[in-house]
Formats: sequence, C-alpha cells, structure tokens
Amino acid sequence: MPPIAVIDFETTGISPGQGARATEVAIVLLEKGQVVDRFQSLMNTGAWIPSFITQLTGITNAMVNAAPDAAGVMQDAARFVGNAPMVAHNASFDSKFWQAELALAGLPAQQPFACTVLLSRRLYPQAPSHKLGTLVDFHGLPRTGQAHRALADAEMAAALLARMQHDLRTLWRVAEPSYALLQTLQRCAKPKVGALLAQHATSGVATVAMV
Repeated sequence: MPPIAVIDFETTGISPGQGARATEVAIVLLEKGQVVDRFQSLMNTGAWIPSFITQLTGITNAMVNAAPDAAGVMQDAARFVGNAPMVAHNASFDSKFWQAELALAGLPAQQPFACTVLLSRRLYPQAPSHKLGTLVDFHGLPRTGQAHRALADAEMAAALLARMQHDLRTLWRVAEPSYALLQTLQRCAKPKVGALLAQHATSGVATVAMV
C-alpha cells in the first residue's frame, strides 16, 4: 500500500476565503500503519495572528515573524508530499488551506483528500463525538505533544487513520483498506456502510453490527 500524507494546519482563522492564512503546517507520512516520515514548519505569511488564536495554539506573532517565508515552506511541503494522497481530520478545512497556500506559492494542488471525521462517523457511530481528541481518547491512542499544534494533531490523526485501517482489516475483514476504499466509505450513506464493507470482505459478510 503506498504512503498516505496526513496533514494539519494551524491558521489565523477559519477560511482562506475570508482572508485567513496558515501559521504552521505539519505532514506525517503513514505507510502500512506506521509513521515513516514527518514534516513540520511555522510559516510567515505576513498575516496578523489574533490574540484568541494565540491563546488556542500558543503560536505568537513573534514566532511567525521569525519563521521561513510561506511560499518556501509550501514548496518544501509539496515536495515532501509528492504524489501521495492526503488525509486530514476535518479535511474540508485543511484542504482549503492546502490549496490556497499552494496557489499563493504558484504551485498546483492536485492531491485528493480523505477525511477522518467522515470516516469516523461511519465506522464509529457510537463515539461520544468525532473531535480528534475525543476519538484519540475513545480508542486509547496516545496524545502526542500539545493539542492545536500542527505536528501533534497530524500525528494523532495519523494514529486514528492507522486504527481505522486496522479495524477494517480485523473487524470487517477488508484485506486491503485502500485509499480508494476510504474515499468511497466517507461518501457512503451511513445505513449502507455494512453492505459496502461486506462487498470488500475477504471471506463472507463481516459480523460487526453498526450501532
């Protein structure tokens, strides 16, 4: 199975369409359920970080003012990802910043995205919520570093993705939980998840009940 790039951005706001810019990016390469490489950098876009964002992330204006230029960081990030497909927790957020920051750097953003929020809603409807920290605790996964910092969140999202792939193999008997299957699964209507995964099971119908 080829590597998957799990990404997380910290930003000045919720949407690049509203003028928000990235302040930090981290990418974790996951291969066969194991982290094989990491990329992380603060980035200087020239944008001001509001005080409430600093309180949330710990990233200050002084930190980004001393950071590398955003265009150079995104060039390095694009080289790091290469042709790997991408995953994020709440991919509708991170994919927009990936596309916007690459565009500002004059680079294409052709990578597809899958979303661990959407996947979790289909695989773990019994979870108390589908926030990253809640899911990490729900599955007993390790918390890595400071929450709302890009590398810690990317590593936790990667651990969650690895757990999903493990459960697809062991509980649903999907021998090869490919990226294409993840994309199909995240779009699948919730009542049809069992039937979809049964089609991909290696021996008969999976016995796990959706609750």
